[in-house]
Amino acid sequence: MNTVKIRFGPAGTSESFTKMGFRKNEQVPGYLEQMGLNAYEYQCGRGVRISQEQAEKFGKLAAQKDVQLSVHAPYYISMSSLEEEKRVKSVDYVVQSARAVSAMGGERIVVHTGSCGKISRLDALELAMDTTRKCLQALKEEGLEKVRICPETMGKLNQLGTLEEVLELCGMEENMLPCVDFGHLNARTYGELQKDEAAFSRIFDQIENKLGRDRMRIIHIHFSKIAYTTPGGEKCHLTFADTEYGPEFEPLAELLLKKGCTPTIICESAGTQAEDAAKMKELYQAAGGKTE
Repeated sequence: MNTVKIRFGPAGTSESFTKMGFRKNEQVPGYLEQMGLNAYEYQCGRGVRISQEQAEKFGKLAAQKDVQLSVHAPYYISMSSLEEEKRVKSVDYVVQSARAVSAMGGERIVVHTGSCGKISRLDALELAMDTTRKCLQALKEEGLEKVRICPETMGKLNQLGTLEEVLELCGMEENMLPCVDFGHLNARTYGELQKDEAAFSRIFDQIENKLGRDRMRIIHIHFSKIAYTTPGGEKCHLTFADTEYGPEFEPLAELLLKKGCTPTIICESAGTQAEDAAKMKELYQAAGGKTE
C-alpha cells in the first residue's frame, strides 16, 4: 500500500481495546476504524511470532478498513554489536520482519540500530552500516527489496540513533526511510523541542538536505511524550495528559502542512496510544490539514 495521504495510528493497541470488548487480533482493524485511525504498527519487539498465513489474513482485514500496516522489528536487534554472531542474527530478524510486513501488504519495518557500548560512535555506525548492507542484500535475495527499512532515532544517549546517524544509514539505499521519533529526539536533547519550536524545522531541513524532498515528505514518524533524565536521556513513555514533558504536536502539525508532507505517524504513548493518535489527527485537522 503506497503512502499517498497522511496517516495516524498506534503502536499496538491501547488499554481501551479490551475495555471496548475487543479480544482477538483480527478485531484490531475494526477497533482502529472506530477510533478514526488508518495506520497500525504491528509489534514484533519480542520476536516475529506471527505466521505467514496469519499475517496475510491480518493484512486483508486491515486493507478492508484502509489501515496501512508497518512492523516494529525485534528490540534485540543490534546492527552495531561487536559480536559478529549478534550482527548475523540481526540480519535474520530483519528478514523475518520483512517477510511478516510483506505478507500483511505493508512495506515498512522499524529497526533499532543498537548501542555504542565501549566503542566510538563512528565505529558503531560503521558496524551498523555494514550490517545494514547485509540486510539489504538478504532482502533482495528473498525478493523483498520493496520493503523499506526504517532506522529509528533513539532517546538514550548511549544508543546509536541520533538524527545524523539515522540519516547516514538511510543514505545507503534510496528505498530506506528514517523513523523520526520526536519524543526520543526531545529526550536525548533534554527538551530542545519543548524550548525551541524552530528545532522541528531544522530536523526537516536536515532530512531534506540529506535524502531529498521526496523522501522527506513521506518519512515514518513516532510521536509520544517521553520523560528523560540528565545525562542519560529517555526514561519512560508517557501519555498526552502529561504537562511536564514534551514534545507538543501542534508545531509539527503546522510544519507538515507547510512542507506538504504525508508521513505515517505512529503514536507510542503508554496505554493511550490510539486515543493520542486520534488527538494528533484532530490537531492536524484543526490546523487545516486534510486526512482523506
